[in-house]
Amino acid sequence: MMKSVEEQFKIITKGVDTLVNEEELKEKLKRSIKEDKPLIIKLGLDPSAPDIHLGHAVVLRKIKQMQDLGHKAVIIIGDFTGQIGDPTGKAKGRKALSKEQVKENAITYQTQIFKILDKDKTEIRFNGEWLSKLNFEDVIKLVASTTVARILERDDFKKRYSNNVPIGLHEFFYPLMQAYDSVAIDADIELGGTDQTFNILMGRNLQKSMEKDQQVALFMPILEGLDGVEKMSKSLGNYIGVNEDANIMFKKVMEVPDALIMKYFNLATDMHPDEVTVIERELKEGKNPRDVKYELARIITLLYHSEEDTMKAMEFYNTAFSKKEIPDDIPELLIELENDKLIDIIPLLVSNQYVVSGSEFRRLLKQGGVQINGEKMDDLDYVLSSEDVLKIGKKKFVKIIK
Repeated sequence: MMKSVEEQFKIITKGVDTLVNEEELKEKLKRSIKEDKPLIIKLGLDPSAPDIHLGHAVVLRKIKQMQDLGHKAVIIIGDFTGQIGDPTGKAKGRKALSKEQVKENAITYQTQIFKILDKDKTEIRFNGEWLSKLNFEDVIKLVASTTVARILERDDFKKRYSNNVPIGLHEFFYPLMQAYDSVAIDADIELGGTDQTFNILMGRNLQKSMEKDQQVALFMPILEGLDGVEKMSKSLGNYIGVNEDANIMFKKVMEVPDALIMKYFNLATDMHPDEVTVIERELKEGKNPRDVKYELARIITLLYHSEEDTMKAMEFYNTAFSKKEIPDDIPELLIELENDKLIDIIPLLVSNQYVVSGSEFRRLLKQGGVQINGEKMDDLDYVLSSEDVLKIGKKKFVKIIK
């Protein structure tokens, strides 16, 4: 049996930045309960960067919460739009992907999104299914639904036009094609980050012009990364990947700035809004933020790993970082190099994400932030032995295997 409109509304709107339109959402929920029919939740993915982290997962977690309420997700892989490239937020058009790249990325995406979504309540569609069948007459009708002035309201187009940066005519079709996806699947709700506002509202407009029920638009906030400032990004090194080892995930969540604890509870967990309110009150009343963050790390790690692996991650963290001892169960790094000096393994440490860059490792070494077997090390020519344990910075351990 479906939950009441009020209860569903509370869960759906937890952590949401903007909702368009509140009354429409409540009416859709009423109709859904009355007809015992799930709402269709749309998420469009343009498969150009398939490595998902918690920032990407904000929208997926919200969809999962709605699936738990009985609704159905339709994930649209942009195999057709991906060949154009979404210019969102770019100073110039994004390079189009080949059909082979799109297909490969789409497979990777599916593997990752089902770490979050309920597979039984999810339908995967490719928008080439309907967009490739439009004839020229259909396309003319589609573009007639909007104006050039409306398209140029989109920030990135406006900036490029003002700065005399070329805009390909085909790029104007991207928001219209994405909007047509909403028409094709009769979407009730579409989700996206605040950077997708224009595209998602275009879907509402196109549905209205084609005399269909308009989708409700839910915009989720951008999640800052571990630096507490910039948007979570792999390129900035401030991310928590959904495929990361449980030990690394738990440790990274413990690095979330105190000021972002509640935002992570709201956006990166499925915790009920009432429970989040209790935690927020406890923090305001003086509960130690570290204790609250410890629970946050447990909850987030458990979302992506088994209970056994999560418990091991907690034990690992307690041993390595609370008791300041070298833990028994730490990641291993296999060295298969002609030379085995400390300087020679820096590229391996970077590629395995133990450090962001070689220069960062050298800086840590110079500042006494690198230890080998518990002793500070400042010699790049140190010859490594099998079973040597490196501690890099305050919280990263790796065992050398030769």
